Amino acid sequence: MLFLYPSSPAGSSSETMDTSVSQNSRPGGAPQVVEDEIDQYLIKQDGKIYRNRDQQLCRHGPLGKCVHCVPLEPFDEDYLNHLEPPVKHMSFHAYIRKLTGGADKGKFVALENISCKIKSGCEGHPPWPEGICTKCQPSAITLNRQKYRHVDNIMFENHTIADRFLDFWRKTGNQHLGYLYGRYTEHKDIPLGIRAEVAAIYEPPQIGTQNSLEILEDPKAEVVDEIAAKLGLRKVGWIFTDLVSEDTRKGTVRYSRNKDTYFLSAEECITAGNFQNQQPNICRLSPDGHFGSKFVTVVATGGPDNQVHFEGYQVSNQCMALVRDECLLPCRDAPELGYAKESSSEQYVPDVFYKDIDKFGNEITQLARPLPVEYLIIDITTTFPKDPVYTFSISQNPFPIENRDVLGETQDFHSLATYLSQNTSSIFLDIISDFHLLLFLVTNEVMPLRDSISLLLEAVRTKNEELAQTWKKSEQWATIEQLCSTVGVPLPGLQEYGAMGGSSHAVAAAMWPCQHCTFMNQPGTDHCEMCSLPRS
Repeated sequence: MLFLYPSSPAGSSSETMDTSVSQNSRPGGAPQVVEDEIDQYLIKQDGKIYRNRDQQLCRHGPLGKCVHCVPLEPFDEDYLNHLEPPVKHMSFHAYIRKLTGGADKGKFVALENISCKIKSGCEGHPPWPEGICTKCQPSAITLNRQKYRHVDNIMFENHTIADRFLDFWRKTGNQHLGYLYGRYTEHKDIPLGIRAEVAAIYEPPQIGTQNSLEILEDPKAEVVDEIAAKLGLRKVGWIFTDLVSEDTRKGTVRYSRNKDTYFLSAEECITAGNFQNQQPNICRLSPDGHFGSKFVTVVATGGPDNQVHFEGYQVSNQCMALVRDECLLPCRDAPELGYAKESSSEQYVPDVFYKDIDKFGNEITQLARPLPVEYLIIDITTTFPKDPVYTFSISQNPFPIENRDVLGETQDFHSLATYLSQNTSSIFLDIISDFHLLLFLVTNEVMPLRDSISLLLEAVRTKNEELAQTWKKSEQWATIEQLCSTVGVPLPGLQEYGAMGGSSHAVAAAMWPCQHCTFMNQPGTDHCEMCSLPRS
């Protein structure tokens, strides 16, 4: 069983009822928001499923249409069920088309957000727990399996991304966690579908054991998001391992997550709901300006063949609301069960129900104490492409990943010098296009380049070697090389990569590094400007 400890409370998001409005209008009072590019693109698409003329059943001419060949709507359940594999959840934009496809075009429908809290401002009685009325009391919640999902597919650009992440578990046996950075694109296998493409994994500070994970506060989180945005990426999800080695000689792992146990534990559902609340999905059709989340969860765990499998999930919008309003708890001894809190003098909790089938085959309503978490989970197919894609270059000797000090893998100028000495490509863009290297250049404490690396990030984003060559000739890169030269690792390309095309000797004559604090000082000074110690 994997326990997760979020380092911060849930952000502002909300749970959602199954309602919507017309695509071309906003509900009254809805704020002006800018939706994601993929949402703006899919709104403009036709979305219908076109079929060819059936030679046996169609009795009309080539220009006619009948029930056997007329285009289907993107939410057609019979079509989705006959796909291979069958699709249990329609896409979110197909769901919107379904709600707005009637005669009224969704005029009287709105994407309302459910709240589990007492409405404020009711003056007819004392505040809770002394009083409550039907106007301020939140409605009871009956959990339903969500019919749609905000993301329909998760795709890692290449196997190297996942392999480097798994290396931590292979070397330590401890579980590990990372944040997925990538982009949202169209998933053409499902009508109006959305795919989360993963280009890199950032590993935050954490404490991992063989059966637990604790997420620590990350002082670099804001900078990482900023650099990713300049690279055309965003945080699209999170990934964690739940692996137990079964046979080290065969390289097999234990198959522990299945229909007889659980797919996600209650605590993992709560953690996923917390992350999804922090990353709400911007939606102009909601009065609150947000609706659900596109943030995904990936579990690296053992499959039926005892090999490592990657399983993708989201939690439902109802789960997001229960987590946001602190109404859902995990069970200590049953990871597959959650527990809806009971009302107390500090907090009113609405009744939470779910529907089940009894031993006689009758549908009954049960109080969610406890609650099977399968009512809260939405599964998402996780894939790797046949033709790998590389947003960042792949090296035989990659730059170390951040926050892996427990493995003896540190990010410092010695590791940077080693990386540069082992990668001697004549194409500078190939050398510098490493997500973890770029983060180190921005976040290192000796010479952070946060304010002077925008040109390089643009070069990496657009794969422009000319822009990369321009940045390579800057004083910042020359200083980085001089810092690398002080650690005793020879750089074969130092003269070539010198600032403004000059030699390494010219650069060394211009600036000198302090032997005590490594600060790069201007020529003509005998004392370090940073620590005031003598030059020699």
